[in-house]
Amino acid sequence: MTKLLLSTIALGKSLQVENSHVTIGLTNPKSPSNVGAVMRAAGCYSVEQVLYTGQRYANAVKFNGSKHNTDTKNARDKIPLQAIDDFENVKAILDNLPQATKVICVDLVEGAIPLPHFQHPDQALYIFGPEDGTISQKVIDNADDVVYVPTVGCMNLAASVNVLLYDRLAKSLINKNQTASDTTLIRKSRDTNNKVRVNKANSTYDNG
Repeated sequence: MTKLLLSTIALGKSLQVENSHVTIGLTNPKSPSNVGAVMRAAGCYSVEQVLYTGQRYANAVKFNGSKHNTDTKNARDKIPLQAIDDFENVKAILDNLPQATKVICVDLVEGAIPLPHFQHPDQALYIFGPEDGTISQKVIDNADDVVYVPTVGCMNLAASVNVLLYDRLAKSLINKNQTASDTTLIRKSRDTNNKVRVNKANSTYDNG
């Protein structure tokens, strides 16, 4: 298993749009395994920080310790995980968000934008609902946009964060016309036991 190195984070940053700044907000999460998986995703997709509200996560960590830790790359050592009171006036509360940050709620909310049709802002705070509930109406009303992932049934919290961040990255690469395979990134990101490579003679994809 690879560690989350600063050099790898820098490579990931180069894939993002210029002046990109991403914050993930978790509404009263209850599962340490979900929060750990969100932190791992934050490392994979070059997120600046992860915020959470409520007491359930902190209480669960005290009770379970590291038993359900899924942040196996220790992203929390490089990316802040911070508790805040609420998301109702989050831009006024936090002084480390860029002024142009847009608040984007992500949940199965009537009238929301399907994620495939959503254009991500360069600077964004993505707020996700809890595992067993949803985002408050007041936070929804104050958001700049509300999006949902059009799945049949709902994904769990960590899966939703991963899909959102992948969608953002994929659209960023398309916008930058960056289609060639990045050998340096692959080598720094893959497992140390992984030495497999594509035989170009058998590939139908033009890798540049």
